[in-house]
Amino acid sequence: MKAYWITRCHVHNAEEYDEYIKLAGPAITKFGGNFLVRGGDQIELEGGPYERTVLVEFDSMEKAEFCYQSDEYQEALMYSKNSSNRHVVLVEGVK
Repeated sequence: MKAYWITRCHVHNAEEYDEYIKLAGPAITKFGGNFLVRGGDQIELEGGPYERTVLVEFDSMEKAEFCYQSDEYQEALMYSKNSSNRHVVLVEGVK
């Protein structure tokens, strides 16, 4: 069953966060992630403020979690921890 990696993010150090993006994108793609939403225009209706939303599709919850735990992604994550506030969730699809 498909799974989705959803990130809501507020960036407070764009230069450092750019390093995260440079490493995270290739790591996620390497482990089978397909970006459906990657930033872009959005309208905040509730919650927030998170000006950046990312939605990645994986073939399964196991593959999504394996990607998150991978050495490649964990290296990228080091650049995100001090440069942003994020909510990240992995969720199973309905079909």
